[in-house]
Amino acid sequence: MRYCKKCVMPNTRPGISFNEDGICSACQAYENRKNVNWENRWKELESICDKYRGMNGDAPDCAIAVSGGKDSYYQVYLMKYLLNMNPILFSVEDNFPMTNAGVHNLKNLSEEFACNIVSMKPNIQAQKKIMRYMFEHYGKPTWYIDRLIYTYPLYMANKFNTPLIVYGENVSYEYGGKDANETYSARNQLSNGVASEVDEAELIENTGVSSKDLYFTRTPKDEELNKLDPIYISYFVQWNSFKNYEFAKKHGFHDLTHEWDRTHHVENFDQIDSRAYLVHSWLKYPKFGHGAATDYSSRMIRYGLITREEGIEKVRKFDHALDPKCVQDFCEFCNYSEAEFWKIVDSLYNKDLFEKNEYDCWVLKRPIWKKL
Repeated sequence: MRYCKKCVMPNTRPGISFNEDGICSACQAYENRKNVNWENRWKELESICDKYRGMNGDAPDCAIAVSGGKDSYYQVYLMKYLLNMNPILFSVEDNFPMTNAGVHNLKNLSEEFACNIVSMKPNIQAQKKIMRYMFEHYGKPTWYIDRLIYTYPLYMANKFNTPLIVYGENVSYEYGGKDANETYSARNQLSNGVASEVDEAELIENTGVSSKDLYFTRTPKDEELNKLDPIYISYFVQWNSFKNYEFAKKHGFHDLTHEWDRTHHVENFDQIDSRAYLVHSWLKYPKFGHGAATDYSSRMIRYGLITREEGIEKVRKFDHALDPKCVQDFCEFCNYSEAEFWKIVDSLYNKDLFEKNEYDCWVLKRPIWKKL
């Protein structure tokens, strides 16, 4: 493993690249902000909104894909109050037990900004069957939910005649990944690797779900997609997770303070809606050698909030330590014993990156803290 010389991101992150100086593409993208004329970018956004504002009379004129998280608060405020749009919000809820903060934040988002939210509660039976299969064979247990998060707003935008669909950050460009192009268009978002298509025939044959169960996971037909104009807000403003968090708190957003201190995160405000979902994001660690602590420590270094040395210590302390509450909720939902769960996780470790120590625990062969 090689690590970025500015942040703590390894080259094992799917799709990330390093330049000849050993700097990752995410740090390069952040540095490039100095060369952007943000005033002109904002005018571009205003021009796009001018095209759609009021197109449906009193009905919504744009759609925003939301989770109820800190970024959702900022997106809704920006579109409704700074750009004078009339948004409708689309959300997918994952059927897991929610945190108190998660329940509050989605409800408060609607109340604080006076917006309608249309939410999908996916087919629980299909979710459980697909989760088990994708966990055991690919280490991607929440594929079904993640796929719906990407596809459902596309279907609904066509039904509500709101071609302008607003997303937050361009994940591939901001943090490094496949198709890391600096563009406002989110048209290629389905190919960013988070929820890439899985062969339907494989799922039907191996899980017992039907073709009907998978309808909303399909990419809409080209004629439907071509009617839409999906955009990333991060192209038009200087996206900052911590700034969005501070903004959201002023509008009633709750973090996990006094509710849950997660053992594998270095913050308490990102992906806080449910515990079981975090098993999926943590599985980056056995597969690629990095997790949420690496992700957020890297952002904090770029934002100037901590030093690289402080980031390395956070990675050493937190990245590997999947929180037990996540495991408990996940196992209860999918009907695993915890022994079964850890046996599957054990099979997912990348032996090119990990080895067993004297305590029979997987440890990185080349951790970043040994390179100081």
